[in-house]
Amino acid sequence: MTHTSVAAYAAPAPKAPLERITIPRRELGAHDILIDIKFSGICHSDIHTVRAEWGDGGNFPIVPGHEIAGVVAATGSEVTRYQVGDRVGVGCFVDSCRDCENCRAGLEQYCTGELGTVNTYNDTDRHGEITHGGYASHLVVDENYALRIPDALPLDAAAPLLCAGITLYSPLAHWQAGPGKKVAVVGLGGLGHMGVKIAHAMGAEVTVLSQSLRKKDDGLRLGADHYYATSDPATFEALAGTFDLIVNTVSANLDLNAYLGLLRTDGTLVQLGAPENPLPIAPFALIGGRRSFAGSLIGGIAETQEMLDFCAEHGLTADIEVIGADRINEAYERVLASDVRYRFVIDASTI
Repeated sequence: MTHTSVAAYAAPAPKAPLERITIPRRELGAHDILIDIKFSGICHSDIHTVRAEWGDGGNFPIVPGHEIAGVVAATGSEVTRYQVGDRVGVGCFVDSCRDCENCRAGLEQYCTGELGTVNTYNDTDRHGEITHGGYASHLVVDENYALRIPDALPLDAAAPLLCAGITLYSPLAHWQAGPGKKVAVVGLGGLGHMGVKIAHAMGAEVTVLSQSLRKKDDGLRLGADHYYATSDPATFEALAGTFDLIVNTVSANLDLNAYLGLLRTDGTLVQLGAPENPLPIAPFALIGGRRSFAGSLIGGIAETQEMLDFCAEHGLTADIEVIGADRINEAYERVLASDVRYRFVIDASTI
């Protein structure tokens, strides 16, 4: 297989600062498209991965980035979905087996085939090569794993929708957030702020549960009906048995039993954040109200396109701060300090 070298930013080793390198991109196959990357969002998952916080490490050097927005620069000989100049995005995965029950049902993110879901970075593709993500100038991807970004969405603010947007849209749609439903979003960060916007647009009554009231004005501006501080024990007393659905976006270990107590009978708490340590759940926190504790992982290709179209229809984008590539390491530290409202996006022209 022949390759082309492109510029990228990579972590050379676990916990090492990211630096500019060149990486190989495969030549176009018949169904591949070449994307001229314009913007790439910074996700907390990128930080977890390059700092080896989710396991033994990875395929270093790692080029992170799975919130990718750009323009088609070239197409393979048999591509039918896209043309040069089309506005496209790539999210958290770039391939799957395509034949298992989940893939056939449009749930490629839960692929159970031998290939499995191929992550956009730090994974091995069907050619046996390591995948590199969106902190780069260009990306080659099979047309079936790219998304069309509607014209109504600016590319910079649309990029985070490819992870943050779909991570919230999928559980909100699956558990039927809408009119008459009371939904709580735990954490008002890169994920949480999109959860507030999407749940509000779906017609649900939305409450933000945040550690403090520091971002209350933002939460209400984004569409929340109510805002409570979880550092105040009175919050858990006042809201006991209130919610149909709680989506937890926090990547830290919380007292989930306390949050389960905020659910109505038959309510569901959905875990979206991925803390480094296990989460203890007391059985009676579930049994007592026939409550459910669930998880959700992004969405399939069809649902992600549905999310993008929904966001375009309702005028929803991420609140972003655009940075040059030379500020990626600074941005990582600011994410860890919760010093961004609410998503960093890299201008790929600076890579």
